[in-house]
Amino acid sequence: MIRREEPGFIYHIATASDWAQAQASGEYTTSTRGRTLADEGFIHCSAADQVAAVANTFYQGLPDLLVLVIDTGRVRPEIRLEEVPDSDKPFPHIYGPLNVDAVTETRPLEPDPDGVFPFPAAGHSASSGRVGCA
Repeated sequence: MIRREEPGFIYHIATASDWAQAQASGEYTTSTRGRTLADEGFIHCSAADQVAAVANTFYQGLPDLLVLVIDTGRVRPEIRLEEVPDSDKPFPHIYGPLNVDAVTETRPLEPDPDGVFPFPAAGHSASSGRVGCA
């Protein structure tokens, strides 16, 4: 689990339409591309150094993508760090609807001219990718 006393950020790739819907309702409930929280049981997130790989594996060709910058100290549901097959590092998962006030920033996610998604973690360099585990 994420230790709430340690400041940190996790990230989630969202479509602009899913984020607009969440802002209207107050809760974000998309787990990952094409799957809801109800389908999956949690919301997939990433550390800063995992975002580009996730985007390039699962989101190629999708327009209007955003990265939600999530302050772990503001997230109401439980956050667990969990092992994922073929990954050398665990991924953070949010076990419940994400309260929109935990999202401190949204960043457009666009591929470079070669079609590859980069993800610079500028703006949160002191704690980007750092998530404490209990």
